[in-house]
Amino acid sequence: MSDAVRFLRAVSMIMFLLALSACAANGQTRRPDPRDPMEGFNRSMYGFNSAVDRGVLRPVAKAYHDHVPRFMQTGLSNFLDNLETPNVMVNDFLQGKMVAGLADMGRLLLNSTLGLGGLLDPASAAGLDKNDEDWGQTFGRWGVPSGPYVVLPLFGPSTLRDAPLLYVDSRFRLDEIAEYYDYKKDDVVSWGLLTLYAIDTRAQLLSTDQMLKRAFDEYSFVRDAWLQRREYLVRDGDVPEEPIEEYPDEGDTSEQAPPKDESGDETPPSDESAAGDEHTPAGSEEVPDAEAGAEAPDTAPEKPKP
Repeated sequence: MSDAVRFLRAVSMIMFLLALSACAANGQTRRPDPRDPMEGFNRSMYGFNSAVDRGVLRPVAKAYHDHVPRFMQTGLSNFLDNLETPNVMVNDFLQGKMVAGLADMGRLLLNSTLGLGGLLDPASAAGLDKNDEDWGQTFGRWGVPSGPYVVLPLFGPSTLRDAPLLYVDSRFRLDEIAEYYDYKKDDVVSWGLLTLYAIDTRAQLLSTDQMLKRAFDEYSFVRDAWLQRREYLVRDGDVPEEPIEEYPDEGDTSEQAPPKDESGDETPPSDESAAGDEHTPAGSEEVPDAEAGAEAPDTAPEKPKP
C-alpha cells in the first residue's frame, strides 16, 4: 500500500469523525446560509485546517518567507506557475478563449526555453500576461452550478462542483508535466511538488493573517470572500451588481422636491400645503422690503395737536 493511499484513508477517517461531532453540536439557534447547508461540518473542518496551519504550515511558510533569498522565492513561484500553464491553456481553449490559449502556449514555450525550465519569466516581459483558469471555472462557464460550499481537509474552501475537479487539476499538473520535465512519476515527486506548492501559496498569503484576526467571524469572512472571488473568476469579472436599497435618515427633515408625474409636470401640492396658503388673499403679492422702503414717505406723520 502506497503512502498516498494511507494518507487518503487517514484523511477520510478524520472527516468522518469531524462530521459526527459537527452533527452532534449543530443546534437550531442559527439559520444556515443557503449556500452553506453543511455549515456545522464545514466549521469543524475549518477548525481542523486552522490547527494544522498554526502548528505546521504557517511556521514553515514564515521561515521560508523570512530566510530564503527573494530571488529563490521568485524562481520557485515562476517554476510552479510554469507547471500549471498547460492546464490553464487547455481550459482556455475549452472555454472558447482562443487568444488567451495561444498566449498561454507562448508563455509555456518561452519560459520553458529562455526561462530555464520556468525559473525565469521572460514571457511577462514580452507582454504575455498570465491567465488563471482551471477545470472548475470551465464547468462553471458551461453552466454547471457550483453547488453547496464545502471545506476540504488540508485543501480548504471549495464547492460540490469544484472539489472533484481539484483531482483533475492536480493530476494534470503533477503527472503530465512531470513527464514533460523527465521526472520519475512516483509518490515522492508528486508529494514533493505538492508540498512546495503549499508552502509557496501559504507564504504569499501571510499578509492576510492580520485581516483574518480582525474579522468578527473568521469562518464566515473566508467563506464569503472565497465564494465572491470564485464567482468573479468564473464570470471573468462580469458579476451583476446587487441593488442597494437606501433608507432615509431618521433625523433628516429637509424638504424634498415634489415628485413628477409621467408627463414630466410636477404634481400639485397636497391639501395640507394648500390649506396653509388660504390666509393669503388671491392675487395679492408680497412686496419686497426694498420696494416697501422706497414707497414709504421720507418724513414721519405729524402728531395731532391737543
